[in-house]
Amino acid sequence: MNDLTPVAALSKAAKAHPSPARVGIGGPVGSGKTRLLEQLIPRFRARGTNLAVITNDLTTKEDADRVRRSGLIEPERVLAVETGACPHTAIREDPTLNIQAAEELSIKYPGLDLILIESGGDNLASTFSFDLVDYWIFVIDVAGGDDIPRKRGLGVLTCDLLVINKVDLAPHVNVDLPRMIREAHEVRAGRPVLETNCAKGDGVDQIVERIASDVLFDR
Repeated sequence: MNDLTPVAALSKAAKAHPSPARVGIGGPVGSGKTRLLEQLIPRFRARGTNLAVITNDLTTKEDADRVRRSGLIEPERVLAVETGACPHTAIREDPTLNIQAAEELSIKYPGLDLILIESGGDNLASTFSFDLVDYWIFVIDVAGGDDIPRKRGLGVLTCDLLVINKVDLAPHVNVDLPRMIREAHEVRAGRPVLETNCAKGDGVDQIVERIASDVLFDR
């Protein structure tokens, strides 16, 4: 079950606290969303960003527990949402549980700058509601195939930042990485695309810089 404070208890308190920026992280199962989250947390903390995290899973708190055990952030700054249905439901059609979790964190930690919201693994049509987030990242990986950009899923096309992860695996899975990157840029018509190896942290600094400039405005 979700361990969230009732909405009625949050409504009045939420008005007394300015809202932190909310950045969503979505993408297919296994693309590297949680690993990216684990790379982002220490980098934002190192720059002095007051940070909290929300994770989404279907019927477990596995990703939240993983982040809590990581030692990268105080466990109480990580809230878990169990969607109970397709993950996109809780980040798009009815993001109430995630909004509730974000408000709870905002009240508990006054002065919070940023909340990172990781979606459960979903398909290429998954998108975030802008009632929930100010900016969202969609993570794909080369092991999923270099045809992903050509399939023109809504996640690939409309996210604020597309991340192509696990680029180090391209030679091992017969992926033409330059073609994949080129086609990603083509279908996104100028929207940014970054390449990462989140296992080692390669390319993650660029994502931090993008969020800092486009969302936090260096606050």
